[in-house]
Amino acid sequence: MPTQVEGATVIAAPFDLCWPNTHVHMIGIGGCGMSGAAGILLALGAKVSGSDASPFEGMGRLVSSGARIAIGHREDQLAPDTDLVVVSAAVPESNPELIAARRRGRPVMKYANLVGELMAARRGVAVAGTHGKSTTTAMCAHIFREGGLEPSFLVGARSEQLGGSSALGRGPHFIVESCEFDRSFLQFRPHSAAILNIEPDHLDCFKDLEDIIEAFAAFAENVDSDGLLVCNADDTSVRRAAEAARAPVHTFGFNDDADYQAVHLRSDRGRHAFDVRFRGTVLLSTQLSIPGHYNVSNALAAVALARHAGADPSVVADALTTFAGVSRRLTWRGEGRGIVILDDYAHHPTEIRVTIEAARYRYEPKRTWVVFQPHQYSRTRHFMEDFAGAFGLADEIIVPDVYGARESSESTDRGGSAELVSRIHRNGGRARYVPTLGAAADYVARNAAEGDLVLIMGAGDVWKVADELVERLCEPNAVRRAARPADLVSAGRGCPVPVSAA
Repeated sequence: MPTQVEGATVIAAPFDLCWPNTHVHMIGIGGCGMSGAAGILLALGAKVSGSDASPFEGMGRLVSSGARIAIGHREDQLAPDTDLVVVSAAVPESNPELIAARRRGRPVMKYANLVGELMAARRGVAVAGTHGKSTTTAMCAHIFREGGLEPSFLVGARSEQLGGSSALGRGPHFIVESCEFDRSFLQFRPHSAAILNIEPDHLDCFKDLEDIIEAFAAFAENVDSDGLLVCNADDTSVRRAAEAARAPVHTFGFNDDADYQAVHLRSDRGRHAFDVRFRGTVLLSTQLSIPGHYNVSNALAAVALARHAGADPSVVADALTTFAGVSRRLTWRGEGRGIVILDDYAHHPTEIRVTIEAARYRYEPKRTWVVFQPHQYSRTRHFMEDFAGAFGLADEIIVPDVYGARESSESTDRGGSAELVSRIHRNGGRARYVPTLGAAADYVARNAAEGDLVLIMGAGDVWKVADELVERLCEPNAVRRAARPADLVSAGRGCPVPVSAA
């Protein structure tokens, strides 16, 4: 029987990566990608320690599997027998454990380099793009599993269906969510890859859209020449990046010139049924259980990658119908007093707009409430007008303070949320600045009514609002409830600064 490590199903690997008895210390272990990688290292026999600023989801399972984890960062937490230090891209050079590691001459490796090393031992499948990476990576992992391919995978979000955010499998494939932040994905040399979309984001490390496209072009060039690059035909920036590829390129999309095309689309309250046609021939018919037109596009990319790996089209079709999504992607949290509560990770203007649209189409509420926590002051400043225009379908918008994430106090503008509310008002929206999460939850609990939909959105710790609303609005024995994982420490966080999430 498989065992559980950090909530990930772990199957004995057929190869030896020389990890047994190697002591790996992970700084920023609480990030979604880092904690998933820690689970893989433990399964490979490594001795794992780590630290993070606060408790995190999955921490209990890592500890029970043998990891030693400290809350807070101190020099004395770097043990003398440490062989390798792995650091999250969000950790600054001023971190005391990182300073100690360099002073003691310990090898230091970024998270992306570690994943690149793990991927090199197998046939890498990398999923990149500004939006949809977590969902599509998990979708691929589910399809590959259902097809008997027994993949390893590393996703920047938790999937209850997959047993966690990471796994080791007996098959040759290693499916990895591949993030452009800090150009992390350039450490990967995948056999096959997908680029879902390209938009301006992470402008704290990229100059502009052209700089981002150049990074994706370098990613495309890294795909094995005998592999496959799968690209969104409907995105001109993706097409430009794909020109650098040495590998064959297959496109996907809704246009007639796409290699993989979704046709005969039908929708049942936001859940789409469609046929997948490859160069004129229908391969399969399927229906997604997760809502959103954008997930049809994600599914096309997953179909192309799975077919390249040898999955049978009929198995792919069935797997798509049973794919349940990942955490904090339109996740149903509870219903009470006739009010539905959803939780979502969206933190970019495009994500916000399409997520609100999908939620309204799925639930058809009387009113749509959005509690949006902006993520990073720099992102809020760069996209202020885009954010202000993204809430057009929301009836009531509550904006708490910005979640600063990896930014220093010197780089912040404390007026970000209040300014966003002012811009939303100028666009004709109904928005309210409520500084704290507790006050935001209280306002919604007192003012939402039967038939309303409450959508919690953001990449920080805004999920706490969903927790509180479920506690206040939902009677435990009277309505269905979606419980958070049992080992989530209440004072901790979900995945506020995932190394590879979107």
